[in-house]
Amino acid sequence: MNALEEKMKQKDIDKFREDLITWFEREQRILPWRENQDPYRVWVSEVMLQQTRVDTVIPYFRRFVEQFPTVSALAEADEEKVLKAWEGLGYYSRVRNLQSAVKEVHERYGGVVPAGEKEFGGLKGVGPYTKGAVLSIAYNKPIPAVDGNVMRVMSRILSIWDDIAKPKTRTIFEQAVSAFISHEKPSEFNQGLMELGAIICTRNHRHACFAPYKSTVRHLRKGQSGSCPLKAKRKSLE
Repeated sequence: MNALEEKMKQKDIDKFREDLITWFEREQRILPWRENQDPYRVWVSEVMLQQTRVDTVIPYFRRFVEQFPTVSALAEADEEKVLKAWEGLGYYSRVRNLQSAVKEVHERYGGVVPAGEKEFGGLKGVGPYTKGAVLSIAYNKPIPAVDGNVMRVMSRILSIWDDIAKPKTRTIFEQAVSAFISHEKPSEFNQGLMELGAIICTRNHRHACFAPYKSTVRHLRKGQSGSCPLKAKRKSLE
């Protein structure tokens, strides 16, 4: 048994899973991309949310999906109009990759976002996190979606302090989430982890992170709830 398996063995995973999903279903923020589970809308939101705050994304998302409401609409749109709609969000490679991928979906899959890991994960700009987020939220696939918020929550639960900039560390967190994830409600579970990290178990939270359920509080207090996973500093180029 390796160190991760030993740490997980000490946790009541079923209870944590139940508490987290119950908390999310009651306390989740009302966000425009949560109005339904349309995979295209979920995909657009996840691309916009990369390196951008939720409050900033909301008005952009609403305008973008109003202008390009479907895969076909975005695939057939003039690139200049798409870039104009994105203007102000920055990181323009995100939207260029999104439109390229959407064109492939339009041409190869008849405008339907594929539900398969290989098919969706092979599209331009779709990395492990985007794949897990979209397929779990839109298609209820039990696939981990590991971002910074999720790593922070799981690091505190399992006392994992490895350098998150290293690919092998992300693999550790993906393995942990795979063990914890609900197969009945993977959408609610993944979104619950993200939500917990975004609004409660935050980077600057120096006291016990908690959800309003005893099991979740116990899990986090058994870890080091005021700590954050390590991220190595970039070396100077000078």
